[in-house]
Amino acid sequence: MGAKAKTKKLTENDLITMYMDHVLEHESRPKSVYKFCKLNSISEADFYGIFGSLESIPKRIWNVFFENTEDLLRKNKEFDDFTNKDKMLTFFYSFFELLTLNRSYVLLALQQEKNPLKNLEQLKGLRKHIKNFATVLIEDDNSNKTLKVTKFNPKLFSEGVWFQFLFLLKFWKDDESKGFEKTDMAIEKSVNTIFDVFDNTPLENIIDFGKFLYKETFV
Repeated sequence: MGAKAKTKKLTENDLITMYMDHVLEHESRPKSVYKFCKLNSISEADFYGIFGSLESIPKRIWNVFFENTEDLLRKNKEFDDFTNKDKMLTFFYSFFELLTLNRSYVLLALQQEKNPLKNLEQLKGLRKHIKNFATVLIEDDNSNKTLKVTKFNPKLFSEGVWFQFLFLLKFWKDDESKGFEKTDMAIEKSVNTIFDVFDNTPLENIIDFGKFLYKETFV
């Protein structure tokens, strides 16, 4: 009789996949670690060796979305030579392409609670990552400026980028256009606008963006 096959070690990715599958199949989050583990034929000890609670998994999923997007950007050999505006555009395009690949899960994850603000609690880690990404861009830009008055405020800029992301997330959730082409338009216009605001460049772009938001939101 041959040696017993070695049991494959449970990984973080395994648990994330199980969690996402559960949400998709049951249209709700798992009720308890016990039930989740029993349903997936894993031990609670193995689960707790990776995650401290079920609530920590959706937070980690958003962080993984960010990390996977960063990996894609790093693989683009031309990325480091992009302007800061193009780096921001590329980041948002890539991030929302990844969300689109997981759209069914994301939509369910963002409507678990009746209170919209409670649904955003899972984005706390992502908020930190996006703000750090924006801060690095601006600090890099500031290092090339000699006059203090021409430098951006990294804290203000990064907060603006975060609110920009929240707007784009809401827009993407409601977008019914083919291939989510309107979301791509919103990304382009919003990134151009936020850089225009900080560059004090033509107001026409801001007005154009305002008209776009009005049309897509209210008309």
